[in-house]
Amino acid sequence: MRNIIILSVAIFVFACKGENQQEKEHQYTNKLIHETSPYLLQHAHNPVDWHAWNDKTLKKAKQEDKLMVISVGYSACHWCHVMEHESFEDSLVAQVMNEHFVNIKVDREERPDVDQTYMNALYLLNNGNGGWPLNIVALPDGRPIWGSTYLPKEQWMSALKQLSNLYKENPDKLLEQANNIQKGVESFDMIALNTEAPVFEITDIENAVKKWSTRFDNQFGGLRSTQKFMMPNNYHFLLRYAHQNKDDDLLEFINLTLTKMAYGGIFDQVGGGFSRYSVDEKWHVPHFEKMLYDNAQLVSLYVDAYLLTKNNLYQQTVQETLAFVKSELTTQEGAFLASLDADSMNETGELEEGAYYIWTKEELQTLITQDFDLFSDYYNINNFGFWEKGHYVLIRKAHDEDLANKYHITQKELHETVKNWKLILKDARSKREKPRLDDKILTSWNGLMLKGYVDAYRVFNNTEYIETALKNAHFIKQKLIREDGGLNHTYKEGTSKINGYLEDYATVIDAFISLYEVTIDENWLNTANLLMQYTFNHFYDDARKMFYFTSNEDNALISRNIEYRDNVIPASNSIMAKNLFKLSHYFDNTDYTKTAETMLNNVKPEMQEYPSAYSNWYDLMLTYAKPFYEVAIVGNDALNKINKLNKTYIPNKLIAGSTQENSMPLLENRYNPEKTLIYVCVNKACKLPVSEVDDAIKLIKQ
Repeated sequence: MRNIIILSVAIFVFACKGENQQEKEHQYTNKLIHETSPYLLQHAHNPVDWHAWNDKTLKKAKQEDKLMVISVGYSACHWCHVMEHESFEDSLVAQVMNEHFVNIKVDREERPDVDQTYMNALYLLNNGNGGWPLNIVALPDGRPIWGSTYLPKEQWMSALKQLSNLYKENPDKLLEQANNIQKGVESFDMIALNTEAPVFEITDIENAVKKWSTRFDNQFGGLRSTQKFMMPNNYHFLLRYAHQNKDDDLLEFINLTLTKMAYGGIFDQVGGGFSRYSVDEKWHVPHFEKMLYDNAQLVSLYVDAYLLTKNNLYQQTVQETLAFVKSELTTQEGAFLASLDADSMNETGELEEGAYYIWTKEELQTLITQDFDLFSDYYNINNFGFWEKGHYVLIRKAHDEDLANKYHITQKELHETVKNWKLILKDARSKREKPRLDDKILTSWNGLMLKGYVDAYRVFNNTEYIETALKNAHFIKQKLIREDGGLNHTYKEGTSKINGYLEDYATVIDAFISLYEVTIDENWLNTANLLMQYTFNHFYDDARKMFYFTSNEDNALISRNIEYRDNVIPASNSIMAKNLFKLSHYFDNTDYTKTAETMLNNVKPEMQEYPSAYSNWYDLMLTYAKPFYEVAIVGNDALNKINKLNKTYIPNKLIAGSTQENSMPLLENRYNPEKTLIYVCVNKACKLPVSEVDDAIKLIKQ
């Protein structure tokens, strides 16, 4: 489109200022001072007259007949921080913005609905490219007319002046553009009801994986790219598919990917936990922000990968990641916090990306006074591990067995040496200033992390994991579920707010179902079902048999979208479809059964085109294309037998259990006080019960 400046940058990190700074210390203070989001508070002392997204601000734009600048970011976004410093802290830029625009700052994690709507607009304006900071200029009614990601100060100023002049001199042209963009945004996530009969065949999945595999990087794992995103759900599905379809080559590729990720600098080799993504093909140098949602999903992925392969590296990765979450992202109430910044103070007192995590060779030689040659080999203090400006990002390359043989030591001795190195480096690092924390609590991400802890307990039986999971689940029930049965989206400073989005219901329902499966406490299953019923009342589109992202109680944006394409977090609709499938079995609910099937059928026509954007849907399709088992375990020893069953990788099952008489459809009339019985069923048709877990596993594997 003419009169549009386009520049796409999609890079991430965190920058936020403390909330408790006194206004008298600052030359400027705007309306964001009254917000709780660390990202918004970061901008509270910009000379730009920022407002939060709310009815009052939107009304102000209409009353003053001003264009709106809608700037969306998040506190772990590096280029958001750069643009703030270059433009939003500049008084000349602020003068232009304040005179001609109503300026709105949005935390995308607090308002994913606003983010999704305007990101779709940016895709249309920017040839399919997007990222953050997401900067939109909109008419006073909120309809977008122009968009960009990061822009240098001069280009930002030039764009604003052009748009301001155009609005004064030729508003009809902008109105025409707004109409065109609105139509595009409204159709962006449009999905029609598929009236063809549902047919889900394994050949559909095989063809998708074959197409997908043409993009595999067989040297470093992941997909071939100059930047590597971890995309946990992609590999969760591929792991299951490789196992169920007996695809050894694919399993080898998944193991390569998970090993290289755990070896890489993208995994904090000292303190545990994964960063957002790497800027190179070998998972070496990340943008150093650590996001809760990445770590939550990666825990679940590595748990199942361990269960299938018994690779100790995967268990260690889970343990170190959960230790990081416990240390850095967990509150006393049992909630999980959003993210850690990438930037921290370097030795000169300046904010620098990765300063907390990087090392010079001289530093390391001072700290590692013994076996430095081994250390250098292990963590590649060489060209392979070098980053820039004399700094190294620790990265592994060789397997433990190979290094132990090279240095004529046992693997046990190597492991003890590495453990000692980590303690030394962690102590040295503790003297540095920590990256800053985004301490808001997001319901959807807590659901993901809750499930991560449940999955870890399911396989490793660490009682700390289930205690943490239960504490978080009770926090969600007590603090985030309202009296009317709905969820709020965020919690901070003792208050939950913002009506929940579909993603909140999807991940919490999923987590509560998983929690039931390891505890057989039906309260969690019943709560999941109540939340599901709430979503039908407030999010469901009966015409298309899909769920809207926003509630019918929320004010409408320029469009009400249906999120169905999987991303780094699976689409809320794909999670909901899987939830419906599971709940349909537990409650014998045929409406749930039909809805899950219809949702998958609606998306099916698009899935083959770009399989990696539909991995969670393919996971559900695999459930239909291959046998799926309901395992009912009833009797006094039910929990122990469930625990034993969970030590075998069986992704195509759900578990129902009870230690007493139970009226649940899968359990009814199956209790025997004399012995614990295991029923293996497919679509309610059950084989003769067995008493031993090994016999049940044989029935499943037949």
